[in-house]
Amino acid sequence: MIQSMNFPISAYSIAPYGSWDILAGKVRALGLDGIEGISDPFDPDDSFPLSLLSGYHMMFYADWLDFYRQDRSALLRKFGSEETVRSFYRGTQPEDLMKQFRDDLDLAISMHTPYVVFHVSDVSIEEGYTYRWLHTDREVLDAAIGFINELLRGTDPTFDFLVENQWWPGFTFTDPQKTEYLLSGIKYPRTGIMLDTGHLMNTNPKIRTQADGIEYILEMIRRHGSLKSSILGMHFHQSLSGAYVRKTAGRFPEDMPADYFEAFSKSYAHIRMIDRHHPWTDPECVKILDEVQLSYLTHELSSAEGRSQLSAVKRQLNTIRKGSSDR
Repeated sequence: MIQSMNFPISAYSIAPYGSWDILAGKVRALGLDGIEGISDPFDPDDSFPLSLLSGYHMMFYADWLDFYRQDRSALLRKFGSEETVRSFYRGTQPEDLMKQFRDDLDLAISMHTPYVVFHVSDVSIEEGYTYRWLHTDREVLDAAIGFINELLRGTDPTFDFLVENQWWPGFTFTDPQKTEYLLSGIKYPRTGIMLDTGHLMNTNPKIRTQADGIEYILEMIRRHGSLKSSILGMHFHQSLSGAYVRKTAGRFPEDMPADYFEAFSKSYAHIRMIDRHHPWTDPECVKILDEVQLSYLTHELSSAEGRSQLSAVKRQLNTIRKGSSDR
């Protein structure tokens, strides 16, 4: 099993460490194989060593379906102007979106990644607050399947293509029939799942403790029966945000800026309150790892600084070791 931590491939992100070699030493001192990287097209760093890459997280737009469908009225309602739409998506047509993803996939392939991660969801700024969805799971799944098949058309199967669950409309890993529909619709022989444990916890605001979360995740995995063999990777973290969601869901802030980019920036803090990306501290979390046969395990933990991220990874690794030794 390849173990990694999430880390952006950018000059800005590596600056606090001084060099990629220094970060590589710290990562491997923890017993990890490398990083699951995500590229920043606005801040590339050609000095990144390919030997540090253990996997690749593809770019994503949280709100993309209306642009892909070219629903101009929906886009104008959300973005305010055609110019803002053009600026946000870096283009005006679905082909412009596809090119960005193809360029990103080409980069991942050139880096010889063993897998790529792809988000299958759709959510607008407003929906992120109100939880009143504009599109159904099936609508998002159908569009994503079409997009993915076009993206991967003609691609040699040299890597695993892993779909990641969210708590927004699309792929949530809460309904085995929808999971099977997604997996069977993608015409790529090495398709699997990157199960995000924190995102799965976010689908159930009733969860109050890590123990509740562990039980819920195990229930969802077991509910999927033989489909659990498709779980090739895991983004491992916990998210206890139910109390916050129960308090805030259903209301769109009255003081939300009218400018889309300002609103987008303001909403980011709200999303982080929902999607915590905290390390597991309950040793019973090893039951989740024991339930599946993983090829990839990513400690996807958030922090304001890289050093605290390494500390969070170390804490989670210690939790896993304790859980394993107690069994």
